Amino acid sequence: MENWDEIRTAFQVARLGTVSGAAEVLGVHHATVIRHIDALEKRLGVKLFQRHARGYTPTESGRDLLAVAQTTEEQFAHLVSRIKGQGETVSGELVVTSIAGIADLLTPVMVSFQERFPEVRVRFLTDMRVFRLDYGEAHVAIRAGNGPEEPDNVVQPLVRIKAGLYAARSYVERFGKPASEAEFAGHRFVCTDAEVTRAPFHRWLRATVHPDQIAYAATETAALDQAVRQGAGIGFMMSFRASGDDSLVEVLPPRPEWESELRIVTHVDLHRTRKVQAFLAHLKDAAKGWKFCT
Repeated sequence: MENWDEIRTAFQVARLGTVSGAAEVLGVHHATVIRHIDALEKRLGVKLFQRHARGYTPTESGRDLLAVAQTTEEQFAHLVSRIKGQGETVSGELVVTSIAGIADLLTPVMVSFQERFPEVRVRFLTDMRVFRLDYGEAHVAIRAGNGPEEPDNVVQPLVRIKAGLYAARSYVERFGKPASEAEFAGHRFVCTDAEVTRAPFHRWLRATVHPDQIAYAATETAALDQAVRQGAGIGFMMSFRASGDDSLVEVLPPRPEWESELRIVTHVDLHRTRKVQAFLAHLKDAAKGWKFCT
């Protein structure tokens, strides 16, 4: 590939943040690293890095180019390992992304995977935005709601997570417990602040209660759960998280229409790599033991 040495140099500078670090990894003089960066920026006509006293930080154009470079580097390394007969090795960086609301389900899975394959370095990214798998931003994405439509993604169902409507005992003592949605009048509710949400239970709640009844709104699942536990109002919680908590009262039990469907998404270029396949098998096996999931 033309100019691959320059792109590879830029990738290492972005990864390590310094010219000296990249030079050491690549086994070249630091002047060579600077020359490669300058030449690549001149050829592309854009700045790939912001230079500052502490090192180099990629610009937006730099991040786009270097994400593709990272994927290419991984694919090439995988090809080399297969050619050398070392394709069974599971090692290197594994980037997994999901919504923050299921981090407590996924973290034990990734820790146990790392115990099984100690040469794997895990990066777990939780964010509301959808990471670009085609840009190499992640190896595996765990997503809720409808599956992505990109043709180069491989989408597999994982589980459906049950959710119920709960209130703190302190709330029930003050305001009582509605027997059904017909008795919601006069009650206070906790709900997501997002106008558009993938969570079917939040959509149901917004469609069922008057906006003035939503007394507490937040964007993060942890904040919503804590508000319910503190008695701010009645709100939805994942059943696996609320079950067994004596401070909570189940107002309405889980319904099928409130279930959140989780899907595994991988990019076709990395789906068949040994590392990704090993993690997918480990994740699916672990998910079989998750409570209140179908």
